[in-house]
Amino acid sequence: GAWHGSHTFSLQPVPFSGTIEGGLQDGLQITVSGTILNSSGTRFSVDFQTGFSGNDIAFHFNPRFEEGGYVVCNTKLNGSWGPEERKRELPFQKGMPFHLCFLVQSSDFKVMVNGNVFVQYFHRVPFHRVDTLCVNGSVLLSSVSFQNTRTVPVQPAFSMVQFSQPVSFPPRPKGRRPKVSSTQRPWTQTVIHTVQSVPGQMFSNPVIPPMMYPHPAYPMPFITTIPGGLYPSKSIILSGTVLPSAQRFHINLCSGNHIAFHLNPRFDENAVVRNTQINNSWGSEERSLPRKMPFTRGQSFSVWILCEGHCLRVAVDGQHLFEYCHRLGNLPAINRLEVGGDIQLTHVQT
Repeated sequence: GAWHGSHTFSLQPVPFSGTIEGGLQDGLQITVSGTILNSSGTRFSVDFQTGFSGNDIAFHFNPRFEEGGYVVCNTKLNGSWGPEERKRELPFQKGMPFHLCFLVQSSDFKVMVNGNVFVQYFHRVPFHRVDTLCVNGSVLLSSVSFQNTRTVPVQPAFSMVQFSQPVSFPPRPKGRRPKVSSTQRPWTQTVIHTVQSVPGQMFSNPVIPPMMYPHPAYPMPFITTIPGGLYPSKSIILSGTVLPSAQRFHINLCSGNHIAFHLNPRFDENAVVRNTQINNSWGSEERSLPRKMPFTRGQSFSVWILCEGHCLRVAVDGQHLFEYCHRLGNLPAINRLEVGGDIQLTHVQT
């Protein structure tokens, strides 16, 4: 079940497509989380469409890493594209995690990238015709979730598909499709339902039925090696979901018996604590943040730790959060990752 190291399964080019049971409704929020691949591909797209043919796409959201970067929005009817709406801004970076939210409103789709409103796209066709979501291009998916923002029960209506092994879409190769060995289990899905999930909003993959697993793919605490240890330009990427009743969780980068870097979001203190532990004794805590607490109970997140010569740079949901100066100088000896606490992991890349 657990998947270690930095392998990403190069599955053959099946764009991810799933049926949206009950179709789109006003107030439905669709969240797509993943990581942009560093591959040669320069585009990806999220399509809200009718059926699987791709002839009728109510909303085509298409970031392009070309000509300085821009995003195209459009609608396709009976196989013909309408006029493009282009936004000359690209809030995505290659190799970086992203968090993309689409809120269906009566007049438009509101699109948020990494928590910031990015664009509004006015409906050109009735949104209730949409029954299929497709994601294509140079991305690695970690989860797709649906939440109805109009109902306000104790817990919001919510359903989610998490890919316990990431799904990647490499460029389409020439010739025959290589076989994917069963040991890779590329399509393992963990389907999570909260208690008051509204019927008709379950997300299902039409090709392979969702499989239910009693245990998450990453057992907690989760421990894995960092091949080669740390060095400047080394990245560690984690995605997961904070449990609804979370108090704390931690991400530790360890060197032997020492914790070189301890990242400890505390919901009970509304703080993100950083520290180093040498021979069982903690150093001085760092707590300052440039903005409000970026982790939220019940919400998914991505953490990107970039090692540089003098410090670690940490970004959450694609936005820089803080730097942490190295307190242990022997970077290659920092070769173990330990994650524990009140979260479920969906993707780990070391």
